[in-house]
Amino acid sequence: MKKFFKYVCATVVGVFIAVAIVVILSMLSLVSMASMGSATANVKDNSVLVIQLQGSISERSDENPFAELFGNNALKEQGLDDILLAIDHAKKEKKVKGIYLEAGTFAGAMPATLQSIRKALVDFKKEGKFIVAYGDVYTQGAYYVCSVADSVIVNPQGMIDWSGLSSTVTYYKELMEKVGVDMQVVKVGTYKSAVEPFLLKEMSDANREQIETYDGEIWKEITQAVSKSRGISVEQLNVLADSMMLLQDARLYQKTKLVDRLAYSDAVPQTIATMMKVDSPDDYNTVSVKDLARIAESKPKGISGNVIAVYYAVGNIVEEASSDWNTEPEIVGKKVIKDLQKLADDDDVKAVVLRVNSGGGSAYASEQIWHQVMNIKTNKPIVVSMGDMAASGGYYISCAANYIYAEPTTITGSIGIFGMFPNASELLNDKLGVHFSTVKTNEHSDFGDISRPFTEQERAIAQRYINSGYELFTKRCADGRKMKQDDIKKIGEGRVWTGIHAKQIGLVDELGGLNEAISKAKQLAKVDEASIINYPAKSTVFDNLMNEMQGNSYADKQLRQTMGEYYIFYSNIQHLNQRTGIQASMPYFLTFHL
Repeated sequence: MKKFFKYVCATVVGVFIAVAIVVILSMLSLVSMASMGSATANVKDNSVLVIQLQGSISERSDENPFAELFGNNALKEQGLDDILLAIDHAKKEKKVKGIYLEAGTFAGAMPATLQSIRKALVDFKKEGKFIVAYGDVYTQGAYYVCSVADSVIVNPQGMIDWSGLSSTVTYYKELMEKVGVDMQVVKVGTYKSAVEPFLLKEMSDANREQIETYDGEIWKEITQAVSKSRGISVEQLNVLADSMMLLQDARLYQKTKLVDRLAYSDAVPQTIATMMKVDSPDDYNTVSVKDLARIAESKPKGISGNVIAVYYAVGNIVEEASSDWNTEPEIVGKKVIKDLQKLADDDDVKAVVLRVNSGGGSAYASEQIWHQVMNIKTNKPIVVSMGDMAASGGYYISCAANYIYAEPTTITGSIGIFGMFPNASELLNDKLGVHFSTVKTNEHSDFGDISRPFTEQERAIAQRYINSGYELFTKRCADGRKMKQDDIKKIGEGRVWTGIHAKQIGLVDELGGLNEAISKAKQLAKVDEASIINYPAKSTVFDNLMNEMQGNSYADKQLRQTMGEYYIFYSNIQHLNQRTGIQASMPYFLTFHL
């Protein structure tokens, strides 16, 4: 009888699970059909594109089944590709009369991403269309974007963060001393500050110099743009930044021309109606970024045998995919190599645009990707478009391209490499009382064992290896940029540059975004018409469902949403195990307050 009940229970549980899976898949099918319906629908007359400036912005959008089903803001992550595509389509679509920017709290958006959105909005206004912005609270990044609007509105009890830029580096040396771990570092580059948190207790003079330089250049870009849009001098904007505007009375925002009006959110619809020249809010329609991007993608692109491939290389550069539960994007060397090889061999692909947004990572993986870039270059043009970052390993994989574009606020350069090898002998032996006895056949058989420090000979050998890697890195850069290797070394040393400065010293060719890079690729390939195809393919709804059911993506996005700009500290600790060995990385422990 016990076995009978056991089998019955097992059957019931199995049926329940099967029914649950069927229900979930059915709901996903409904979501997919709804998405397809919205993609093929036409834009209604008198429409306004609504852009919500909140959450996080990644390079590419992703289909999230649970966000679609339940509208969970914690799971929503906007794609820069969708935002720019929607703005571009809104500019061309006669039925779209304007854009409504709803300011919120960014969980994290780098200056170059914000700058590319703002540039698209400026271009949109050239068509004679309007932009309205409203916010209960404007973060500084959101205000930078919204300042382009024809009418900037803040709640009478609202707040605007306008305080300038700050960059924070977190130092762990004293903590590691207390727990008994010594990070053995070998590096090349005075400015290679990625290792500083493990060696120092405060910022070095060299690192402070480079941070002050690029913070200053980025802030200059921001203030000049806001000055032009709002009619406030750069000098006055800096005075306001020194006045703790976040805690000022909202009436001061209007008095100083940071905003045009003080009004509650319920006044915004009528403001939009007035600017659209209709009687009431009932006379206009709204369309979301996601829906307008889908409509734009569904439009016939024309028949052409020519393809411009846009390949997205986003995240930390690794040799193999990470096995941890963190869902941040990665540039997986082995996969990227195969993908680029296919593009090189595809006769329909006339040129490749490599979209790079990376602070670097594995020096070995970077070299392998560089080799494939060279392989493409022998058959067809390859153009690089730099996003927020293309530094260290990110620059390594970019330097061989025929032409390089960067945004003015892109972080690039950081030409240098390092190696980090933890020595936990004090923690294990003295603090935990764990001791080891080792038998080895050769002198360095246990090289890299965390239970003992390097010998002087081992450190010398490791340093020689790092020096050799730096010679190779700078040679790759010199060959790619058609410069002398000594000149590359002068601007190398691990130093980070903005896109503006990088153009001046020859590390990039032109300032611009992805669209400019695509146009250049067409020019170099000598094709007038071409289909633009993005690679690699986005994750399917099923892929994302599996991630969500495992809890990985949900937990990570919840943390990102909750922690905001402080999420990076958690992320860096999660990835410490990937930073051992030889790395070509910029200082990941740097965070912008924007």
